Amino acid sequence: MDRRRWIGATVALAGGALLDRAAAAAGLETLAATPRMPVLFVGHGSPMNAVEDNEFRRAWQALGAEFGTRWPKPQLILCVSAHWLTRGWQLTAMEKPRTIHDFGGFPRTLFEQEYPAPGAPAVARAIAAEIREPRIGLDEREWGFDHGTWSVLKPMFPAAEIPLVQLSLDYGRPPADHFALGRQLRALRQRGVLVVGSGNIVHNLRATRRGVPAMQAYDWAFEFDGKTAGLLEQGALAELAEFQKLGQVAQLAHPTHDHYLPLLHAAGAAEPGEKLRFFNDRFQSASISMRSVVWG
Repeated sequence: MDRRRWIGATVALAGGALLDRAAAAAGLETLAATPRMPVLFVGHGSPMNAVEDNEFRRAWQALGAEFGTRWPKPQLILCVSAHWLTRGWQLTAMEKPRTIHDFGGFPRTLFEQEYPAPGAPAVARAIAAEIREPRIGLDEREWGFDHGTWSVLKPMFPAAEIPLVQLSLDYGRPPADHFALGRQLRALRQRGVLVVGSGNIVHNLRATRRGVPAMQAYDWAFEFDGKTAGLLEQGALAELAEFQKLGQVAQLAHPTHDHYLPLLHAAGAAEPGEKLRFFNDRFQSASISMRSVVWG
């Protein structure tokens, strides 16, 4: 698998005797009630988008500027990244998560990037305690913020002052389970939590072609992106989890579907019938859809 890592279930599981639910619930009380926050799905594409002055990065910067004007500034960000695959779901629960440079072959400037946003261990424990199925583990030492998270959040929120937790992907669970977990994140939106999924609607690194204009892509990439966009516009969000029924088109769009799963978490956190808008609805290297979505 490309630029990702499997982490075993070596952390304490929430929801059982290892966690005091009353103490964990106190973590959520630190988040004041707010108007409903938006939900984002961000196509992150190449890690170089974090540092290059291109249309994708500029759109992330513009979106970040809407917080504090159109929407309240988040009290917490919960990001689901395509680059943290685990057995069982896990949340980062350390005070100072590290910045992970989980890639190779890029310029030194990319490896020098840091995103020192604070963690939120008490809130992570509270979120994990609230979700009974699936059980959510707490990672207090192993992971941090991989480039699926920091590459998009650094342009949006460059001050790195908003507490941040990262949610992993249990790659062994069926897509519908990822959508169902997203539904359980909805209530957090009214506690000032910005839920962000970071992946790509089309992601086939084996087929990339550098230097291809952003409006050019393979026919199968256009087809899969278009079908997914259609379901999103129709509000048929649960049907997104059935993408594998598209057969060869789905296989070409996602030889492995880790980059699609964050979309399911974000879509699950959206309210039925909630308005959405697309941005960055173009392609990178012919086989990566940068289409991104804002609900709310």
